[in-house]
Amino acid sequence: MNDVNIVVFALVVVHPDGKHLLMVRKAGTTSFMLPGGKPEPGESGTDTIIREIAEELGLVIEHADLEELGTWTARAANESGFTVTGTVFLHAGVPRGLDVGSPQVAEEIDAAGWFPWDDLPADTDERQFAPLTRDRVIPHLRTRLGEQRGGTGDWSARR
Repeated sequence: MNDVNIVVFALVVVHPDGKHLLMVRKAGTTSFMLPGGKPEPGESGTDTIIREIAEELGLVIEHADLEELGTWTARAANESGFTVTGTVFLHAGVPRGLDVGSPQVAEEIDAAGWFPWDDLPADTDERQFAPLTRDRVIPHLRTRLGEQRGGTGDWSARR
């Protein structure tokens, strides 16, 4: 039997230290993932991100601050028998209004936190990381940012 595929759009937000990504965990789950979600009918990827970030984190972001990183497919984190195809965008800098020390959550999001993108912790029974983020997005970031930062170990060279 083939897996059912879910289309999503997700956002990479990098901590000012350049070494951590903002991830969220939906209520009733154990997997942290990039913020974002499924598009509504007729909604573009950037419109989906803008709506989802407002709903999940209470932040207003602008189209001009979004850069498309790529599209990848991986096993869905919270839905057995499903895959997810996610188009991922990078936010230029920290979104206006984001409390970096204590990101606020809304809607179905139960927790938000910063996790090291270059050394993501191992999954445990209590906390996992979405395969799309761990297996697709982070390796892309390592390659892309390794080229941009000249091996400095953080994103500060990009900003």
